[in-house]
Amino acid sequence: MLARLSDEEHRTATALELFFDLCFVTAVAQLASAFEHELSEGRTGHGVLGYALVFFAIWWAWMNFTWFASAYDTDDVPYRFLTLVQIAGALVMAGGVAQALEHDDFTVITWGYVVMRLAMASQWLRAAHSDPQRRRCCLRYAFGILVVEIGWVARFALQGDGDVGSFVILAAAELAVPVWAEHAANTTWHPHHIAERYGLFTLIVLGESVTAASGAVRTAWHADVDAGTVVPLAMGGLLTVFSLWWLYFNQDAPRRLATFTTAMLWGYGHYALFASAAATGAGLAVNVGRAAGHGALSDQQAAATYTVPVAVFIALVRLLHRRPSRTSAPADIVHLVAVIVVLAATYTAVPVLSTGIIATLLTAAILVVAGRDAARQP
Repeated sequence: MLARLSDEEHRTATALELFFDLCFVTAVAQLASAFEHELSEGRTGHGVLGYALVFFAIWWAWMNFTWFASAYDTDDVPYRFLTLVQIAGALVMAGGVAQALEHDDFTVITWGYVVMRLAMASQWLRAAHSDPQRRRCCLRYAFGILVVEIGWVARFALQGDGDVGSFVILAAAELAVPVWAEHAANTTWHPHHIAERYGLFTLIVLGESVTAASGAVRTAWHADVDAGTVVPLAMGGLLTVFSLWWLYFNQDAPRRLATFTTAMLWGYGHYALFASAAATGAGLAVNVGRAAGHGALSDQQAAATYTVPVAVFIALVRLLHRRPSRTSAPADIVHLVAVIVVLAATYTAVPVLSTGIIATLLTAAILVVAGRDAARQP
């Protein structure tokens, strides 16, 4: 298991990586569905907290595999086997999502997560054996993962499902492991490959929004909700997803991955970006349910479940991809105004449609600004 070159030409996602992502769709879909149920029942605070905790487990397991594969994907039999073990752990996690959100029962989630992380530690031990130049780094990864997993198991054994405080401490330890390990020696991750992998996961979470939206609209039609109510919701959801896709993939992500520090900030920042994208679909389902007379939220509360994640996504797309320059100010202003107006759409009569229109106008404005910047350059 030798390190791959960070400037390797024609580096793209493999079939195994695509299969890995496909299986993660199950976990994301289960989480979005359970989150929508919590919101519809009026348990907003409980639902948001549970969603944030479970999504961290899904995102972190995916992210660790992605960065490791970028540096050490040998595609041999042991590598494939250990990756399939991680996929099995992801499916176990997916099976426990509903119990975690609705009943605070993290038993299945914990064991599925531990299975994934132990397989990941095994991969790092293989890399340490084969790559003397980065052996210290790889051993730090393996040791850090094993210690934190002992912490997760001990937390569960001693406290049952535990409390938020212990979760935050262990999650912070997880985040610290790569920073500590990479100080020994930098792994040879590939900027364009990483950008592509993150783009593929963005498609997953946006696709989940489309699935949730179509399911909610179908339910509304079957409930004989007036077309004048359903159509604006469907149109707003469609415009929003189209715009969020355009805004994200209009960025030059590999340029933000020039150094380890910026790459870590970019990679870690995607936790909230991914979570907000997946939550958008749940928010649309809540609003469709509200239009059908279901749910315990008020109109404005239901609207906020949609407008807030969209505003977060828009803000983070700009923050994570921003490069300071004299031409960045107009784009900064446009994004800031869009975030404010999207949040204000919470109080309109048609918040979902208003959000979709605002997101579309933002996309058009960004294209105009980019065109002017390009025209000024020699």
